[in-house]
Parts: sequence; C-alpha cells; structure tokens
Amino acid sequence: MGFALDLDGVIWLADDAIPGSADAVARLRAAGESLVFCTNNSSLPVGEVEAKLARHGIPARGDVLTSAMAAVTLVEPGERVLVCAGEGVVEALEQRRAVVVYDGEADAVMVGFHTNFDADRLRIAVHALKRGARLLATNDDLTYPTPDGLVPGGGAILAAVVAAAGVPAVVAGKPYAPMVALVRERLGATGTMVGDRFDTDGRFAQALGYRFALVLTGVSDASAGMDPTPEFIAADLAGLVDELLS
Repeated sequence: MGFALDLDGVIWLADDAIPGSADAVARLRAAGESLVFCTNNSSLPVGEVEAKLARHGIPARGDVLTSAMAAVTLVEPGERVLVCAGEGVVEALEQRRAVVVYDGEADAVMVGFHTNFDADRLRIAVHALKRGARLLATNDDLTYPTPDGLVPGGGAILAAVVAAAGVPAVVAGKPYAPMVALVRERLGATGTMVGDRFDTDGRFAQALGYRFALVLTGVSDASAGMDPTPEFIAADLAGLVDELLS
C-alpha cells in the first residue's frame, strides 16, 4: 500500500512549509511506505517542484506527478497544442513531442494555471477553439491555498475560457482518469490519498479506490456535510502520520 500526497495545503502553502511535513514524509519512508507527490498545480517544470521539495527537506527526485504530466497523455506526438498555461505544461508537451504554439491554428488548446493570463491570451485561446481545436485542461480547481488565504486557481482560468468559447473541456488532473492512471501505475490498486479538499482529493481517492485522509491545513475544514467522508481526519500531515503509524 502506498501514499499519494497532495502538495498545496498538505506539504506547503505557497513557499511556506507546513510545520512537521518533512519529518512526516521521512517517517512514512522509514516505515517502508511507497509514496508519490501528486499535484494539480501545472505551472512549474517537474525539476523545479522537486527542487522546492528538497529545499523543504524532502528528497523527491522521480516521485512528483503533476497534472501537466497527466494532461499530455491526451495529446498525440506531433499535434499542435496552443498553450494557455505555465512552463510545466510546456515542458510536458515538449517531452511528449507535441508542437507548442502560442497563436494560430492548433489541434488542441491546453489550459492550466499561470500568473500572466490576460484578455489577449483568452482571445487567442478562444479563437483557436472556435476554429475546431479541442479544449484540454490540467485541472479545474477554482482556488488553491496560500498563507494569505485562497486565491484563484487554474479552474478559474478554465472557467473563463469555457464561458467565452462555449465548449466543454476534457480535464486531466485530480480527480480525473488521466491522473488516476499515473498514480495507479506507480502505487498500484490500493493506497491512501492524503489531501486538503473534499471536492478534488476526496473524489480522487474514490476514483483510485484508495482510502481518503483529510488534513486541515489547506482548503477544507471539518465542518458538517463532508462528501466524500474521509477515513481519517487530522490537523496536519504530522498528526496523520502519528495516527497511521501508532
């Protein structure tokens, strides 16, 4: 049995480490548990995510799965993909041997979180979709947690594109099938998904057939009406590992 660990809201909030998370990961590994870090944030190349984890005391080379990695499985090598996303998507597309474009004709438009989204990028994406490109998205999370509270996420950008173009998107990240396939390939058919939000991480656990462990350091709290209901609830990752390894 392995562990799939979310990043934003579980390991860190923006650049701030959540206290005890590095030690909790080390304890899981010392107990012989396999684990991967699975994130819907597609903005950074994988190496930068691994380096950020290393700065927080967590070695993670080869253990990071991003929604960009899931999204490019929906693209065939040689297809022209118009990018409305960050450098993590560009890296994944190049590794897939797709043709990255930023304007003009495209087979697909790929949307993900990026900080320089503006009206011009929206216009270019919608124009390609109106000319027949299919719409792909790394994730549809409307928000993500930071030390200053929730901020708009990749799903907010996607919502603008969907509304303007009038076409539905195929979404790849948690809790959808492409990300399910990536995690199952690494961890197998049984495991525990550790996340901070019911709508994404809880549904992802269901799709995987894994136990769902909720930590309260990110988006969701322990209020009534939890759906799906977590098998475990803990204040943070350190507390969860205390419970699981006791």
